[in-house]
Amino acid sequence: MKSRILAFAGSVAIAAPLALGAATTASAVPNDNPPVTLVDDVTAPIYDYAGAIRETVWVAAPDLDGDGVDERIATDIIRPRELDGIARVPIIMDASPYYLSSGRGNEAERKVYDADGNLVKFPLYYDNYFVPRGYAYVAVDMAGTARSTGCTDEGGLSDIESVKAVVEWLDGTGVAYDASGAVVDAEWSNGKTGMIGKSYDGTLANGVAATGVDGLKTIVPISAISSWYDYNRWQGAVKSFNYPSSLSRSVASGRTIATDCSARLNWMNANDGDETGAYTDFWAERDYRAGSQYDVSKVKASVFIVHGLQDTNVKTMNASKWWEDLGEQGVDRKMWLTRLGHVDPFDSERALWVETLHRWFDHELMDIDNGIDREPAVSVETAPNQWEQSKTWPISSARTQTLNLHADGTMMLGKRDRSTASYVNSTSLSEANAIRIGVNANRLQFLTGTIEHDVRISGTSTIDLDVTHTAPVGQVSVMLVDYGEMDRISTTGDGAQTLSTESCWGPVTATDDACYLDVAKRISSTQLQVVARGWARLDGAGTHTVTVELAANDIVVPAGHQLGIVISGSRNGVVAVDNAATTYTVDLSGSKLNLPISGPMAGFGPGHLTEKDTENLIPGTLPNLDETVWPRN
Repeated sequence: MKSRILAFAGSVAIAAPLALGAATTASAVPNDNPPVTLVDDVTAPIYDYAGAIRETVWVAAPDLDGDGVDERIATDIIRPRELDGIARVPIIMDASPYYLSSGRGNEAERKVYDADGNLVKFPLYYDNYFVPRGYAYVAVDMAGTARSTGCTDEGGLSDIESVKAVVEWLDGTGVAYDASGAVVDAEWSNGKTGMIGKSYDGTLANGVAATGVDGLKTIVPISAISSWYDYNRWQGAVKSFNYPSSLSRSVASGRTIATDCSARLNWMNANDGDETGAYTDFWAERDYRAGSQYDVSKVKASVFIVHGLQDTNVKTMNASKWWEDLGEQGVDRKMWLTRLGHVDPFDSERALWVETLHRWFDHELMDIDNGIDREPAVSVETAPNQWEQSKTWPISSARTQTLNLHADGTMMLGKRDRSTASYVNSTSLSEANAIRIGVNANRLQFLTGTIEHDVRISGTSTIDLDVTHTAPVGQVSVMLVDYGEMDRISTTGDGAQTLSTESCWGPVTATDDACYLDVAKRISSTQLQVVARGWARLDGAGTHTVTVELAANDIVVPAGHQLGIVISGSRNGVVAVDNAATTYTVDLSGSKLNLPISGPMAGFGPGHLTEKDTENLIPGTLPNLDETVWPRN
């Protein structure tokens, strides 16, 4: 173990490591980093957590709900007391709508206040771990939630601008007030903010980055949305009706300021476009990649994306397209892709994740040259606990291979079939019955032969279809399936199982500990796995030539397995727009699967799957089996 002291230019020089509670004696110039001790090239915990300054301010934001009154955004802060008035510090921020509603993290922690309204418990471990290392931690209540004014907006202007205002205040250009109404300046801040969060929290980070706001240096979006259209829709197929208003109403539960937001909710219902599933102005406002208000070209912050490859909530296109667009803009970026679902890496790779996040924030916010920027940018869990590193993603060796569909149920390279195949739409067709081997008039199934060598699917698969139907509005659903028994991450609980033991990640107080129940991966032997899903709406009767984009993935398919494509009509995951027993006919001559794959594809052996191979699907094979058989944590 090696230890060294960093006293950054303009800050006080430290001759020996700071002990807990020790204070420096000289003032720092603006925008300096605080003095820190490095142990093995990472910042050590030298500042006192129990004695840290805890305060709440209300940051002024424009009128975002249309009531004619500017918003006040509740912002809870904890920062090292030893550095107050001595040195300015960088900020780690988690802005969230969940602090007084559903809570944060695997244990659903909420903010806790004493009788005087002082925050005595910050959810999650970021404060316990990073404040002793010289950072401030800031937990922001998004507009319309918890102790902030305004109304929620499912990713729209109100959500993003309310959080942006806090970043601006931390950078010295905004205004904030204390509980008495007195103006408060963030003189302790050096203006360098890093945003982090899972799900909605990480989505706010994406959106704020896409404003181009000064002061935001890095974001770490975990299982986050980059386009709300790609969360609520899939090529015109609708996730559920009136979802934006439903989610907005849900996250506002538990707020302390009674506010009538019915006008906003009614407006969302009238403008969300459920009837057509189209990408409208409503969704353009909520698109951080190429939207009407925000877009990737404005991003100045570095981005560390984390996403679960089995996430059926925030599907992987929100990460894969964000990654691609950021790369086209030359944004500094890093990415972890885990084999789990909608799960924070703190609950899948805890020790490695905290170590990596620590190094990332040290590099991006403390300007510490620890080499993380020179390591492979991408880490992918291609099979349970099997990690691969690469400079780029998808991996450079992946090439698009075209597999043609045949009426006998096979799928192969080369020769096309000039015939057609048909299925009858059924709203009662379950995903389990759709993917099972055997005769089923309600779907089409195509299989490769047996794979003779391990192959790796890396990127986004698509399928080109020429499909004809007679319904006023039709719909096609597609699944790419890996058939073959092996140990896989279970879909139960998104692949995570909470244990009875716990581990601790920083110092504690009587009201705020840093200890969290350990989490293990659920690994079980299953007969198959759905590798990717996709849907498309087909407006109007007649023939449709459509390319259905499937969810991005990166996965090793072992030798001895077979790949399959399943095509059906209405199915779980989106609202059915065709509820009749409509016949859908696929012209096989113009239909093919486009697979981004690394490894030899030419040597398929004869297929061997039988009905018996898929007759007993265990819980954890498919999400819908979990919902009906196996409770989720």
